[in-house]
Amino acid sequence: MKRYVCIDIGGTAIKYGVLSEDGEIMCRNEMRTESYKGGPSILAKAVGIVERYCRRGTVDGICISTAGMVDTEKGEIFYSAPLIPRYADTRFKETMEQRFHVPCEVENDVNCAGLAEAVSGASKGCNPSLMLTIGTGIGGCIVTDGRIFHGFSNSACEVGYMHMEGSDFQSLGAASILAGKVARWKHGTKSVWNGCRIFEEAQKGDALCIRAIDEMTDILGKGIANICYVVNPEVVVLGGGIMAQEEFLRDRIVRSVEEYLIPSISSCTRIAFAKHKNNAGMLGAFYHFMQKQSVKKESE
Repeated sequence: MKRYVCIDIGGTAIKYGVLSEDGEIMCRNEMRTESYKGGPSILAKAVGIVERYCRRGTVDGICISTAGMVDTEKGEIFYSAPLIPRYADTRFKETMEQRFHVPCEVENDVNCAGLAEAVSGASKGCNPSLMLTIGTGIGGCIVTDGRIFHGFSNSACEVGYMHMEGSDFQSLGAASILAGKVARWKHGTKSVWNGCRIFEEAQKGDALCIRAIDEMTDILGKGIANICYVVNPEVVVLGGGIMAQEEFLRDRIVRSVEEYLIPSISSCTRIAFAKHKNNAGMLGAFYHFMQKQSVKKESE
């Protein structure tokens, strides 16, 4: 059986493990990213992960999902937000292939999540599909005909930067904004008024928490509608930690999307919640690897 090391690099944690050739997760672990240490430290962590698995048996490929904008042909980062300093120009593919002599493919983490949902998750069988991850920021991915749509320069669907109401989508609608807003209103801190507590209090009837959630879902609905006018997806899949609150959020988001979309489009657009959750990055990295390798074999 072939074994593939899959690494999902986020701003807070690196999730990693080994997948079989059938896409079964054989083992899984995680470590802190320590993003403040920058790109060189993250690359060293990724190399260390592969080294450990190589000592346990044959590795047939390395599949990487990562934050930042990725040149998927070169397998390197060409742009990253300040959260990870010195991340641009991190050359995962070149480093891994030279060191371990097995193929390596690299893709953006939101694109990996979107591909995972399209292949075996909430948007399986749908075309096209839109994936949005709501967290510290807002990321997007379009999958059409089973393939990630990258655009001309590998920066398609960077929807978090979309201009809205004198600001941008992620500065108004991200989960981190919800926590900051409630903390200000309650004269507390984000550590006290995190997402979990906000939803707990909202379910108990806390007016300020409910108001903040309603404002967030209004922004999300407006942003989703704007994207739908351009992309016309069959399904919009919502992911990110906050979307674990599906029971509380679903009706609010659906109502908001319907408010901002004309009926002929909203009636044909389904809202779904991500299925793969914390495994989406690793699974998507694996699916992306297999697609890239298949294309290369066909061209040989």
